[in-house]
Amino acid sequence: MGLQLYLDLLSQPCRAVYIFAKKNGIPFELRTVDLLKGQHYSDDFAQVNPLRKVPALKDGDFTLAESVAILLYLTRKYEAPDHWYPQDLQARARVDEYLAWQHTALRTSCTRTMWQKMLFPVFLGQRVPPETLASTLAELDRCLQLLEDKFLKDQDFLSGPHISVADLVAITELMHPVSAGCDIFKSRPKLAAWRQRVEAAVGEDLFQEAHAVIMKAKDLPPADTAMKERLKPLAQLLLQ
Repeated sequence: MGLQLYLDLLSQPCRAVYIFAKKNGIPFELRTVDLLKGQHYSDDFAQVNPLRKVPALKDGDFTLAESVAILLYLTRKYEAPDHWYPQDLQARARVDEYLAWQHTALRTSCTRTMWQKMLFPVFLGQRVPPETLASTLAELDRCLQLLEDKFLKDQDFLSGPHISVADLVAITELMHPVSAGCDIFKSRPKLAAWRQRVEAAVGEDLFQEAHAVIMKAKDLPPADTAMKERLKPLAQLLLQ
């Protein structure tokens, strides 16, 4: 059995793994795990990833969870071009620095923005208090400023002159609020120019393919009662 990737392209880290594998010509079998149907809670999937999260990787008898670990595994096993995860000590440290920061910063604010602005009212039929959304958008703006000032600076990409896995992880996060109608690039020309460079480096067709699902999320039919009940713990967390 060859490499299998368990993904749902509704998920931003899944999109990063998908783009990386496709861009680098890595052969894999796509095993779709529908998050909104709760397929990640199934006993079968738990055999692959007991954490019950996507993305997940299965390579023969070897299984791996967590998107960053998966990306780095793929860079090493398939000897991806050096720019994705540089051998240079300090260049690699810059990639690591961003990957460590984004989990509790950009990831959180982008996810909450998409859910509060789109999925709560559209998918769950649930009103979000205006003050809650305003606070979330303010935090997103703060994270975007840090992304520009701390990580992008005056470089072409987050870790230097070439695209790296840090850029894939970042752009897939930012497409979450974009899918909810937030034009986060409009007032940020530096970030908008970076996005164009990332899309060009990845390839426009692949970029659009990877984001087709999330860009249509606004058209999801309303969740049924069972789904709303299943998502209640997540909903409570995302409204805090």
